[in-house]
Amino acid sequence: MDEATRILVRKRAGYRCEYCRLHEDDDAYTFHVEHIIARKHGGLDDESNLALACQQCNLHKGSNLSGVDPRSGEIVELFHPRQKIWSEDFSLREYRMVGLTPCGRTTVSVLNMNDLDRVNLREELQFPDGRR
Repeated sequence: MDEATRILVRKRAGYRCEYCRLHEDDDAYTFHVEHIIARKHGGLDDESNLALACQQCNLHKGSNLSGVDPRSGEIVELFHPRQKIWSEDFSLREYRMVGLTPCGRTTVSVLNMNDLDRVNLREELQFPDGRR
């Protein structure tokens, strides 16, 4: 993928992880331009299949397209930042990410969004609504 596409993805995301909403300036690691649908599953380098992700979210997501909803036990697609609205699937409560829908719950679980270090970072940054 070319540099212009990487810049477009970063700007479009407002330099925030499109999954956990962490701002790139608040993380020690450079964020990744990731394939929402991995290439091994037929995903393309097209901007409609690319999202900005923090290292934690990207490494936990890997090439997964779905996971198991911890409430229902059903297999559910993960959050797709180009097709869904973040606030319909997620919220933050006391610095913990909460899945509001089966998709949100599954994404929180698969991406391990409530790892203790991540919750502590949100608290340290004081952004309970996902924004600074």
